[in-house]
Amino acid sequence: MFSKSSGRNIPEAKEVKTMKPSNNAAPSIIGSDVTISGDITTLGEIQLDGTVEGDVRSESLTVGEHGSVNGTVVANNVIVKGSISGQIKGRNIRLEKSAKVKGDIMHETLSVEAGAFVEGSLTHRDNPMQESAPKAIKSVEIKSEGQKTA
Repeated sequence: MFSKSSGRNIPEAKEVKTMKPSNNAAPSIIGSDVTISGDITTLGEIQLDGTVEGDVRSESLTVGEHGSVNGTVVANNVIVKGSISGQIKGRNIRLEKSAKVKGDIMHETLSVEAGAFVEGSLTHRDNPMQESAPKAIKSVEIKSEGQKTA
């Protein structure tokens, strides 16, 4: 029954396809007693009531009143009720009255309630989540006195 089989071929593992979340998928909830050290990436929605020491990348992020992020946030929809220390890139960003943001915000639409704290620059962009192209570096030739160049 459990003896070794000789000469049997073991089937190869099949490739697992990644699934896209459905529109009605439940959000990932990070409770108030949870601390995550590292980056979080998801195609879905995150409700953050705990602490993240790292970057967060998702379709939608809601930082609860007691939630905090110390890192970069990239999401289509961002609602901040807690605190974020780092850059925020998002299409639709809403800072509620209890929000505390220390960092630059790149947005397509931005809503800030009275009482929200923001320390950083606000930049409107048509596609804020797209990485900006690095600037080209011009090469420079340096000559010392008495040196000849070919």
